[in-house]
Amino acid sequence: MSFSLDKSDPNFTKQVAARSGQNIASCYQCGNCAAGCPAGFAYDIQVNQIMRGLQLGLKDYVLQARSLWFCLSCSTCSLRCPNNIDVAQIMETLRHMARDEHKVSVSAVDKFFKSFLTTVRFLGRSYEIGTMVLFMLRSGHLTTDVDLAPQALLKQKLSILPHKTPPNVKATARIFERFLKGKHKQVNN
Repeated sequence: MSFSLDKSDPNFTKQVAARSGQNIASCYQCGNCAAGCPAGFAYDIQVNQIMRGLQLGLKDYVLQARSLWFCLSCSTCSLRCPNNIDVAQIMETLRHMARDEHKVSVSAVDKFFKSFLTTVRFLGRSYEIGTMVLFMLRSGHLTTDVDLAPQALLKQKLSILPHKTPPNVKATARIFERFLKGKHKQVNN
């Protein structure tokens, strides 16, 4: 992935810092985040390179990175940072910004994320089969892992019906409503 400093946007750096609550300028490129990342082998650009691109205001370079979508959110990068930067929070912030700007570079991950959140929104908790059915419909991969379902059902690793709905399902629905209202306000501003 290449970039040009001509396309630098210092305002982007400020936006990410504000949304993540992190001091991006304090990263001095030690590489501890990248060295400890368990998903780094799958990244197109490493975490420290994302941080550097962010410092330089390289919005397209950062938001189009496939690495954002392969991040496990394990926080190893944050724990290893000598400057106490919550790098995992920055990666999460960047994923949200990429979604907002329609720059999702690994659509299958985003489709799975949306499918998972849909089941949580309406059932108050995760429902594995429901998540997979929604993912298969959204992605068009209608036979994804279907061969694994009979074994998982026999071993009682999956339930055909959703687990008992928790008593706080309405509270969970209100969280989603507040989030969606906030998103609506952002779009209209």
